[in-house]
Amino acid sequence: MIGVVLERRYRIDAPIARGGMSTVYRGVDLRLDRPVAIKVMDPQFAADPQFLARFEFEARAVARLAHPGLVGVHDQGSDGEHVFLVMELVEGGTLRELLRERGPMPPHAAAAVARPVLEALAVAHRAGLVHRDIKPENVLISHAGDVKIADFGLVRAIAASNATSRSVILGTAQYLSPEQVTTGTADARSDVYAAGVLLFEMLTGSTPFTGDTSLSIAYQRIDNDVPEPSSIIDGVPPAFDELVVRATERDPDRRFTDAGAMAAELRSVGTRLRLPEYRVPSPRRATPPAAASPATAPTAATTRVPAGPATAAPAADTVSPGDATTVLAAAPDPGSGVRHTKVVTTVTPRPTPESESAPESPRPFGVGSARLQRSRRTVVTWLLVVVLLAAAVGFGGWWLGSGRYAAIPAIGGQDKATATATIEAAGLSVDTAGRYSDTVAADAVIGTDPDAGAEVPRGSSVNLLISLGRPTVPEVTGRGDIAAVEASLRERTLAPVDGGETFSARVPVGAIAALDPAPGTMLPVGAQVRMLRSKGAPPVDVPDVSGMSEDKARKALDDVGITVRDVQLVFDASVDAGDAIGTDPAAGTGVTSGTSVALKVSNAIKVPSLLGRSVGSAKNELDRLGLPYEVRQIISSDRSLIVSQDPSAGSRVTPGTTVTLTSLL
Repeated sequence: MIGVVLERRYRIDAPIARGGMSTVYRGVDLRLDRPVAIKVMDPQFAADPQFLARFEFEARAVARLAHPGLVGVHDQGSDGEHVFLVMELVEGGTLRELLRERGPMPPHAAAAVARPVLEALAVAHRAGLVHRDIKPENVLISHAGDVKIADFGLVRAIAASNATSRSVILGTAQYLSPEQVTTGTADARSDVYAAGVLLFEMLTGSTPFTGDTSLSIAYQRIDNDVPEPSSIIDGVPPAFDELVVRATERDPDRRFTDAGAMAAELRSVGTRLRLPEYRVPSPRRATPPAAASPATAPTAATTRVPAGPATAAPAADTVSPGDATTVLAAAPDPGSGVRHTKVVTTVTPRPTPESESAPESPRPFGVGSARLQRSRRTVVTWLLVVVLLAAAVGFGGWWLGSGRYAAIPAIGGQDKATATATIEAAGLSVDTAGRYSDTVAADAVIGTDPDAGAEVPRGSSVNLLISLGRPTVPEVTGRGDIAAVEASLRERTLAPVDGGETFSARVPVGAIAALDPAPGTMLPVGAQVRMLRSKGAPPVDVPDVSGMSEDKARKALDDVGITVRDVQLVFDASVDAGDAIGTDPAAGTGVTSGTSVALKVSNAIKVPSLLGRSVGSAKNELDRLGLPYEVRQIISSDRSLIVSQDPSAGSRVTPGTTVTLTSLL
């Protein structure tokens, strides 16, 4: 294709790398006069509408991403039998070449490579995209020391094509997550697993699992954990061991939720270890184009699992088992529900439709005719048995294979009701699940889990993912338990970080007292939230509440965080009944917020003026106040008028004080 101009704009100048699925060329954009990298797919995909649709969709999705750690996508298109992708040209080499030249990396160098890879993946994960094939061949290092991820979305496009079986899982055996091996599904946590294996390989110089075949390598991760890098090579800090182990947990729920969370932890590790800044060197000698690793250019080498023995592929098309993307053809296990895998790592053409058998040696006429007849009957009988068995096995294989499974339909652009109907029409049931998103409006459909195109048993339940919009900061509930607050934040896709200490009279020392930003604040998916730990109640002075009503005194104390444990009734001739006299401890005493005090309230009774009132009226008034009385009069009569009283009007007396009244008669 040297010299070919695609769409009258992109001229192909020289090959860079070649593999089983595509070839990457150095080229020139004639319209803008700039160098570009042109990935041309195998011609078998040009006539496949499903591949073209997915290829275009993935190219547009990746082109919308903006991050220096992602290889920029400039254009995509098709010209005749050539489907191509135009990308940023990165002058340099791959991480694979760098590892081959220099061997294991020290922690600061491994962090310098992993950090831009994770940050670029985080941008894609927030946009709902998954790479599915993180490996050293797809990590490019420019001569300027820039680290970039290549081949975003190509694996998914190949998986959607008719040229690849629906039971094929695409990926690279050394970096596949356990769920990709068992079920063929992948999400952001699958990329985290591959990034953990990548970090392990940078630190140790080798992948955690090895074997004679890709199948054995793929299966080891189902039952075995990735070991700590320090068990392979001395000098790896424990913090890097913990980072690798958490990223490569076999249970996806125990890994980092996405690359953003792993990147945050890597930054924290770098800060704690005080790792120096490091400029990643590009490989001194890039692999020559003719001998380039097939996995350097395309993200996948496609094969079909043939029905019968396959002939060997030509040497030029062979894909190295160590570097190439592995094709795993899944075969269901009806007993366990796990879809086990059969691996093919080279391009295998279909067997010839006809094969001629050598003619049998001639038999002399009349010799052994009876034996020949019996032999023929036996052969016919066995042929019938074989045909019946083949039919039974074929039907059983169809039912246990594709017949038992249904492909999840694509629901892009549909509303909730239409998407539900589409999934149910495919013979599947629907459960709805919320997922936070920065780009999809609340209550709109994001997609399905598993993804569209994945095969699941008929009648299975499929999660219809409904957007919850952008996440908001939750309230701090209970006693501020750190684990509970972190779980609440991660449930909303937010990343908890330490925010220091603050005063709090509500939660115990060391518990979470507050969050920054404040609860209710809307944030992007994966944003950090500072957790402020309580350092106890703040110091306060007891306020002066003398002369206030009891209610006002309580409020004044509550405003500074002091509670009233009890009320003491005390006589004070200068304070009306029900008003505060003071507190215990006294006003001005220094205490901590949350302390309780005794409130002293006056019980003094103010004697009313009774002069000129009838004896009966005076008695009623004193009875109301609870004061006993003594009436001095010549003739006992309630109609007689009061001419004097003791104590005098306006005096404050203790409860039970006797009031002496003198009447006119």
